[in-house]
Amino acid sequence: MLMPYRPEPYVNFADADPRDQMLQALSNVKAQLGRSYPLRIGGEKIETSKTIKSVMPGDFNTVVGFVSKANADQADQAVRKAVEAQKAWGRVAPDARAKVLIKAAAIMKRRIYELTAWECFEESKSWIEGYADVCEAIDFLEFYGREMIRLGGAQAVTPFPGEDNEYRYMPLGVIVVIPPWNFPLAICTGMTSASLVTGNAVVLKPASTSPVVAALMVEIFEQAGLPAGVLNFVPGSGREIGDTLVEHPLTRCVSFTGSMEVGLGIFEKCGQVSKGQIWLKRSILEMGGKDCIVVDETADVDAAAEGVVAAAFGFQGQKCSACSRLIAHKDIYDELLGKISERAKLLTVGDTTKSENFFMGAVIDEAAHKKINEYIEVGKKEGRPVLTGTPVPSGGYFVPPTIIADLDRDARLAQEEIFGPVLAVIKAKDFDDGLAIANGTQYGLTGALYSNDRARLERARFEFHVGNLYLNRKCTGALVDVQPFGGFNMSGTDSKAGGRDYLMLFMQGKSITERF
Repeated sequence: MLMPYRPEPYVNFADADPRDQMLQALSNVKAQLGRSYPLRIGGEKIETSKTIKSVMPGDFNTVVGFVSKANADQADQAVRKAVEAQKAWGRVAPDARAKVLIKAAAIMKRRIYELTAWECFEESKSWIEGYADVCEAIDFLEFYGREMIRLGGAQAVTPFPGEDNEYRYMPLGVIVVIPPWNFPLAICTGMTSASLVTGNAVVLKPASTSPVVAALMVEIFEQAGLPAGVLNFVPGSGREIGDTLVEHPLTRCVSFTGSMEVGLGIFEKCGQVSKGQIWLKRSILEMGGKDCIVVDETADVDAAAEGVVAAAFGFQGQKCSACSRLIAHKDIYDELLGKISERAKLLTVGDTTKSENFFMGAVIDEAAHKKINEYIEVGKKEGRPVLTGTPVPSGGYFVPPTIIADLDRDARLAQEEIFGPVLAVIKAKDFDDGLAIANGTQYGLTGALYSNDRARLERARFEFHVGNLYLNRKCTGALVDVQPFGGFNMSGTDSKAGGRDYLMLFMQGKSITERF
């Protein structure tokens, strides 16, 4: 019998043993940089002439690895191979499929420092952010494995005389998984493992800025005993293979996490029936947000300042749950802004492969670096710069923590997703005004309220329109099965990853009756 699920605990890198293990892992991974990683289609490893060059964000002269790049024909082949593999995999007992996930989790636990180090190189995550990402991947595996055991077999129905009635969850077929780059192991593992454990075969198109970590995950599933062809690995650009995978008549479902623009395109394409398609294609979408923390005049200002800084600037603000907007009551606005600014000035920025002391690393690539700096210039015109231009290292895509205050609620900086370390600060007249500003975007992913007014906290439970609401804590850091994650409105289909109804999105119900 498996032990009950519990989230994987974090370590403290100030302690000697975790620090020494991490330093050794960084050294070991550095020696492996520049390797090549093949496609995996139907159990066959395929090297291609065209590759994706994964570059270190913190040192753009260093190559993390070269990953083979699939073309449209190979994407088509991957879907067809997945169809064949799924026929046998779908008939494997649910508890046996679950054991593959439990085994993969055990492998990740043994390699946790190594995997964290890879994230520092490929993603420029701080040590603790990288470690937390691996922990979350382990949590998804452990939790979804146990959930499939719970959901496997016949489900409860009302008995009827003279008949044997049962209700079962059946696999869908082939799932195309398109994960984001910002949680390269956690979200990629969560989306992939949910698809696999429910009896589906997967065609995985990883993000082009984090393909090496995804390749390592595929290797781990193979080591855990996943049959050949059940998980197919086809890196490539969305322009070259994305439409092939999404529109393929044999694709049964698309699971996507990424930008709203790309997600809406997938949503539209899944709604169109391709020639030869005999089902309505599903889409499971998580599309980001313009998240905020609201602080009223009754709040603990120091606690709020600490939470805002952690949520706005952790992992360079590159989380779909990051605090992109601060909405502060006019009576505590200046005090809170001052405390946040003072804390943000102390944040350290640098190449996280060289030290555990850097709170922030680099943003993911040159395009992100350019986009974020363009938004900062927009913000300087729209509002009052409070913290900008702090010196950062050269040789990487570094952006300092940035705070722009006195913004209008409809300003671009207050409405558009930036995905970087830029905090937009907006003044609210009162609590009703603050709540209206919070709800005044097209998104609805995460939000937080700092308040000591019980009536307002209770109102927020119903009136603060987000999928993940946090009261008197920061708006980032959801834990699997503790805070199931997914948003409202243009933040996606509220699929609640890491929740107890998530796996059912990857299955279909079948009622079976035998009359005696």
